[in-house]
Amino acid sequence: MEMSRREFAAALASIPALPAILREPMSLDAANDLRVRAITAGITLPSLADAAPLRAALAFVGRAKGVLVDAGYEVQTVRVAVAWQPAGATPAALRGALERWRAFDRMADAAGAVLSTGPVDRAVPLSDAPAWIADLIAATRRTSTSIAVAGAGGADEPARLHAAADAMVRLATVFPQGLGNFRFAAAAHVPSGTPFFPVAWHQGVPAFGIGLEGAGLVASLARGPGDRPVVRQRLHRGMDAAFAPVAQLARTIEQRERRRYLGIDASPAPGPDRSVGQAIETLSGQPFGSPSTLAACALITDALRSLGTRTCGYSGLMLPVLEDPVLARRAAEGRYGIQHLLLYSSVCGTGLDVVPVPGDTTREQLGAVIGDVAALSVKWNKPLSVRLLPMPGLVAGDRVHFDDPILTDSVVLSVA
Repeated sequence: MEMSRREFAAALASIPALPAILREPMSLDAANDLRVRAITAGITLPSLADAAPLRAALAFVGRAKGVLVDAGYEVQTVRVAVAWQPAGATPAALRGALERWRAFDRMADAAGAVLSTGPVDRAVPLSDAPAWIADLIAATRRTSTSIAVAGAGGADEPARLHAAADAMVRLATVFPQGLGNFRFAAAAHVPSGTPFFPVAWHQGVPAFGIGLEGAGLVASLARGPGDRPVVRQRLHRGMDAAFAPVAQLARTIEQRERRRYLGIDASPAPGPDRSVGQAIETLSGQPFGSPSTLAACALITDALRSLGTRTCGYSGLMLPVLEDPVLARRAAEGRYGIQHLLLYSSVCGTGLDVVPVPGDTTREQLGAVIGDVAALSVKWNKPLSVRLLPMPGLVAGDRVHFDDPILTDSVVLSVA
C-alpha cells in the first residue's frame, strides 16, 4: 500500500533512533532517490459558480497518479492550481468568493488533493487581499494562496509588499505555531505552470506539470571525484537519466488525456530522510553556511539549468529551512541566517522558503525582506518566493518544534 508524504514522514518520526540518524550523514541509494512530490493540474474557472472544470481536474490527477504509481513511483500529492475571474470589491462579492472556495476545498479534500488559488491579487482588490487571505486559510484545510510582488505589471510594488507582509502578520495568529503561513507566500516572477505550492498558478488551456523530490538523487550524484566541470556533467547526466522515465510517462498521460504537459519542475526538493543541504556539503566539503556554500549552490543550479529534460516552474535549487534536516540543523548551530539565504538566492531558484522568524516581526520588517527577494528576482529575471513563518511568542534563537512531521526542529532566525 502506497504511503503519502505525511504518512511516510510520520512513520520516520516514530522511530526512536531518528535524532541520532539525523546527526549523521545519510546514506542514500541512487536507484531509490527520486519521488514524485506533486502532480499539479492547471485549470481556468470562468465562473466560481461552475465547479465542473475542478471536478474534471480532480479526476484527472487521480488517473495520472495511478499511471505513475503503477510504474513504481511514490506519488506524494496531487494538486490543482486554478485561474479564476475577479471576485469583485463589494463585501458580498468577497464573502461569496470565500464560500465558493470553501466548497472547492471540501471537494479537494474528498479527492485527496490540494488546491491553489494562484495570486489572490489577480481576483481580489489588493487592499482587501490580506484579510481575505486570512479568512480563506482559516476556513480551509487544503487550499494555498499567494500575492504577486514582482512580475505582475503596474507600478504598485510598495502596495504589494505591504499587502504580502500584512497577510503574513494576520496568518501568524490563524493556527498554532504560526502555521497559517505554511499555505501562503509572496511570489516574484513565478511563472504559470509551477507545480510547487503555495505559489502555483495557471494560465491558458488545461495543463499539468510534475514536481519531483530529488534531493536524494542530487546528494547521491554529488558524491565522487572530479573537478567542477566533471561534477556538473555527472549531475546533469544523472538527473536527465533519472527524469527521462517520468517524462515519458507524462507524455503518455498527455496523449491519453489530451491535457497539455508543461514539464518537470526539477528543483531538488528535500524530505525528512533526504537533504539537499547534504548534497551542498558534499560538494563544498564544509558545513552549510561556510565559505564555499555559495559556489556549491551555483554548481547545482548550473546543472539544473543545463538539463535536456523539458522543465517548468522554478527548476532551481530549493532551500526550505524547516523541511530539510541538514539545513534545519545548521540553522540551529548558528551557521547561517536570512542574509546568507538571500545571498544564495542570487544563484539558486526559490528564495526564502519555510523560514521561522520572531513572532513580533513587524509588517515593515517583513515587507523589507520580501522587497529584497523581489529586487533579486527583478535584477536576475528569475522566479523567487518568500514563505516566512512568524512564530508567536518566540524571539530569535528560540528553538522551534512542530507536531507536523514534515517540519524539522530548528531555531527562529533574526530578520535584523
